Amino acid sequence: MRLATWNVNSIRTRVRRTVEFAVREDIDVLAMQEIKCKPEQFPYAQFEEAGYQVEVHGLNQWNGVAIASRLPMTDVSTAFDGMPGFAKGHEGPDAPLEARALGVTVEGVQIWSLYVPNGRSLDDPHYAYKLHWLDELRQHAASALQKNPNLPLALVGDFNIIPFDSDNGDPDIVEGVSTHVSPQERAAFFAFQDAGLTDVVRPLLPEGYTYWDYQRLKFPRNEGIRIDFVLGSPALAGAVTGASIHRNERKGEQPSDHVPVVVDLDFGGADDDDDMPMIFA
Repeated sequence: MRLATWNVNSIRTRVRRTVEFAVREDIDVLAMQEIKCKPEQFPYAQFEEAGYQVEVHGLNQWNGVAIASRLPMTDVSTAFDGMPGFAKGHEGPDAPLEARALGVTVEGVQIWSLYVPNGRSLDDPHYAYKLHWLDELRQHAASALQKNPNLPLALVGDFNIIPFDSDNGDPDIVEGVSTHVSPQERAAFFAFQDAGLTDVVRPLLPEGYTYWDYQRLKFPRNEGIRIDFVLGSPALAGAVTGASIHRNERKGEQPSDHVPVVVDLDFGGADDDDDMPMIFA
């Protein structure tokens, strides 16, 4: 199985690029974030013509997640257990849920397309919401793996966290001032290890950015950050045979500000890891 995650930053604007990428790179399952549309507005036809079925969760022109698959999808869910909501000026447990999570099962692999809240600023209620959202996601994943330790589980998407200083090439993002690099956010990210999940791409690709802001020539200057990840359970991590970050998708006509991250999975139990491909595309 070839699994990819991509914050497409408006699927209606970038449907051609997205479908062409999926076909060209032989992607079996593509998790998308920031689709920025309702289900009835999603460009299904282009995906279906390319052989994909699509599950979509979007509520308005903001946020939104989707998964396109050439393989059957089951167990579709638009929220994980305990997922908190958010609305400006609204406090309490009954805040409306945003379209930030979509889970499916594909050939026994549980896949979640996730768009983690941005946080906005360190003193914004959205920052506390972000930390709460991540904690509930971690608890959900931990519970799932406690029930089934052999579950191939993939949490993929835009985490809006820069885990290490080496992942930050943007001089405008500064610890103590900016979100994404605060100790609390990084601790929330690393807490997924306690739940049994690891970044399955980093061992193969220790370097590489996945996002460059549109402003101030960030991409030509390579002032990017790494915020898009594939976190996998032991069963999933053990099946990874390759990984790639497709930097060239940031180039050309109307690119997203993010690029795809791809992992190759083989659950057949291959014995030889010496030929494991490591790719930075």
